[in-house]
Parts: sequence; C-alpha cells; structure tokens
Amino acid sequence: MHKILLTGSTGFVGTNLVKHIQENNIGEILLLSFREALPTSLEGDTVVHLAGKAHDLKNTSNPQEYFEVNFEKTRDLFNLFLNSENKDFIYFSSVKAVADAVNGALIEEEIADPQTPYGKSKLQAERYLLSKDLPVGKRLFILRPCMIHGPGNKGNLNLLYKVVKKGIPYPLAGFDNQRSFLSIQNLNYIIERILTDQSIPGGIYNIADDQSLSTNSVIKIIGEADGKEARLWKINPGIIKTIAAIGDKLHLPLNSERLKKLTESYVVSNNKIKHALKIEKLPINSKEGLLTTIRSFRSS
Repeated sequence: MHKILLTGSTGFVGTNLVKHIQENNIGEILLLSFREALPTSLEGDTVVHLAGKAHDLKNTSNPQEYFEVNFEKTRDLFNLFLNSENKDFIYFSSVKAVADAVNGALIEEEIADPQTPYGKSKLQAERYLLSKDLPVGKRLFILRPCMIHGPGNKGNLNLLYKVVKKGIPYPLAGFDNQRSFLSIQNLNYIIERILTDQSIPGGIYNIADDQSLSTNSVIKIIGEADGKEARLWKINPGIIKTIAAIGDKLHLPLNSERLKKLTESYVVSNNKIKHALKIEKLPINSKEGLLTTIRSFRSS
C-alpha cells in the first residue's frame, strides 16, 4: 500500500486530509511531527508537507519564527527527501508567497513580491526546493492554496457567520470586491489525484475553487445557510478604514489586517492545476463548498 509521510497532521487541513485518505483507502499514513527533531532518514513513498507557522493576523509573532519553521525546517526535510526512496514531495506554500494584493487573477508566472514575514518565509522555502536538482523518478509539487475553508475551520468565515446569526447588519457592504476561496473537499480531491496518478507533472500550482465571490455574496450565502436574510449596510469605506486604524492601536476585533482580509479583491486562477488534472471543473462549486462549511458552524 502507498505510504504517505505527513507533517502537520493536527492542523485543519491535516485532520481533514487524514480522514479523506483513510475513508477512501488511498494509502497508509505515517506521521512526522515538526515539534520534534527530524529523523536521520525518511520512510514512505510520498512526503506531504503541511506543517508550518501560519499567518498571524494580530501581527504579534517574532518574524524570525516564520523563517525557522517555514524555511529552515522545510529545507532540512527536503534534503532528507532527496536522499530517500520517496518519489514525491508535496509542499504546501501559499498564494501569499507571491502577492499580498492582486490585480486581475493571480497566475503561477507572477513575479513574487511578498510583503510579510510569512509570505517571505514561504517564498524562501519555495526557492530552495526549486534550486535543487531532482533525482530521476522524483516529483516536486509546490501548491499555493488561497483561503481554505471547511467544517471545523474557525477563521474569518466563522466570524462572519456569528455576525449574520446574531442579526447584526454587515457594515462593510460598501466595499466592492471579488475573492477566491478553496473548499477542503476540492483540496482533498487535488491531493488524492496527485497521490494516485504518476502522470501528473510536478511544478508550482495555484489552488482555488473555480468561481470567485464578493464578500457581500458570501454574507448572503451565510444567511441562506442559516435560513434568514442577511442585512447589508453600505457605510462609507473611509469611515470604516478610520475605525480599523483605531483598532490597530487598541487591539480591537476590527483592525486593518482583518479589514483587508474581508474587503480586498484577491482572485486566484486555478487553470494550470485543472489542465494538469485534465478536468474542466473541480468537483465542488464555490457556493456548495461555502454552504457545507457554514452549515457546519450551525451544527457545532
């Protein structure tokens, strides 16, 4: 049976991926903890490297921690992979390794210019992996997901859900944007295909659902999932930005980073991965995926 060496198994993506692999009998999972020293050699057939230091929206983390975890540990793990019997290395990077803001749709060929320690550390890891000569018969996948959601995820979608559920009007409807999302179901599908199909070429791939959505559309979908009509308030964006700037200083729930997350446009093209998988569309459309996630908030 295919042996999959997995880091980051306790995170949101990791727990969902483990469940998917086990339920679909895709392979045997071997766990590797990044909290402990790396072994001197690697077991398995494929390394799926999820572990990393996530982007801190409160900006309280020491920047050096990102490079120690996201770059240095990835470098050491990849060096072990190069000298192992493992055939494939699947590295979870991020669209934030390329750009913090996007004009149009982000493609893989975009010149990388990350602005945060998180993005810079992910890009440094990418560049190291790409700088090494791959032995014949090995594949390297660098996956750049956008915002991932699904049952059990407690990010900004959960925050929006609580606002709508309480009947509080959404005050940011004055911002007009388009965002890409990634449902955990589509992500699991893509990883399963890579694990089970040796004809898929390695490379850098953006990972996103097929359709982008405005935050206002997301709010309406949340209302639909909860059986009520969402209330949208179009307050002047300038006033909102001033409140967020005050939130930066007073550590309020609405700060500039969170406002940016909720209102900026960030569209990600997934054409390259669909071409590699020889498909026209992913299994779950954006609205379906969001409804599944939001209904899970209601049940929990």
